[in-house]
This record gives sequence, C-alpha cells and structure tokens, in this order.
Amino acid sequence: MVTEMDKPNLLLVDDDETFCSVLKPALEKRNFQVSVANDVKSGISLAEKTEPEYAVIDLRIGYDSGLEMVKKLISLDDNTQIIMLTGFASIATAVEAIKLGAIHYLTKPANADEIVNALYKNEGDSSVEINQNPLSVKRLEWEHLQKVLMQHEGNISAAARALNMHRRTLQRKLDKRPVKE
Repeated sequence: MVTEMDKPNLLLVDDDETFCSVLKPALEKRNFQVSVANDVKSGISLAEKTEPEYAVIDLRIGYDSGLEMVKKLISLDDNTQIIMLTGFASIATAVEAIKLGAIHYLTKPANADEIVNALYKNEGDSSVEINQNPLSVKRLEWEHLQKVLMQHEGNISAAARALNMHRRTLQRKLDKRPVKE
C-alpha cells in the first residue's frame, strides 16, 4: 500500500478554482500528494514549504505570468518536473516555458491522464506530425504579439509602445483566445 510519505509532491497553480477542484482529486487518485495555489505568491510559498517534485502551472494566473512561477520553481530545485498548462497557447510562450525549465507545454483542456503522461515523458517524440499548412494571418498576429510581450517581460505598456499600438488595443487583442488552426 502506498502511504502519503511515498506519494510524490505535486504543486498545482491555477487561478481557475473550479479546474483545480476537479484536477486535484484526479491527480490524488493517480498517487500524487497535491498542493493547490490560486495565485503566484501562494504558489511560491507552497513550493518553499513542500519542495514539490512535480508542478502543473497555468500560463496566466490572474494578471501574473506562470512563466515567473516556472523560473522560481527551477531556482528552488532544478529537478522539479514542470508542466506549463494554458488556454492561451503560443509558440513564444511555449519556447520560453521550455527555456525556463518546464518539461512540457499542454493546452487546455487537458485531463489528468494527459498531465500525468507528460510528467513522466522525459524524451521528445520525433514522430510528431509536421503541419503542412502555413499559419493564418490572425494566428501570425497572435504569435507576434506574444513574442513582443515576452521580449518586454510581460509589460503590456512597453510591448504596446514597441508595437506602436495603444495599450488598451493590445490588451483587447491579448484577452482573446488564439485562433485555432
């Protein structure tokens, strides 16, 4: 029988409380000891106390970036296996998440089985199909906005200035979900 001490610690940080209330018991059934935080500050505090071996971090946590959470977790323990989970996927944020130390980047909705599989998958898959169609103009715009935002460390005002765009216009464009391909 697996005891609480034998279960690996997993930190779940997402501002969607309903999502957390569903995912937490599903991960606990898969033999993880799960700690939940709904903001970056609480997530960092929990990470310092629990020293998680695994983490599932949302990209957007309220108005904060989950990328900062990834960076902090890796600075605490570079062996932490981190999954970046998002409903706002972009190439720029995926690249940054991996560069900062996340091992995988999953788009919502992702179920507990997909998350657990990603946590234990340590190698890339060379058989992944390469898309033969170019990105749409709307998707290219979304990707470009995300890239510029990352270059300005998530500062919307600075990114808007760099794009020669009004800050509110940029915020409106960023609040929209990316175009599905």
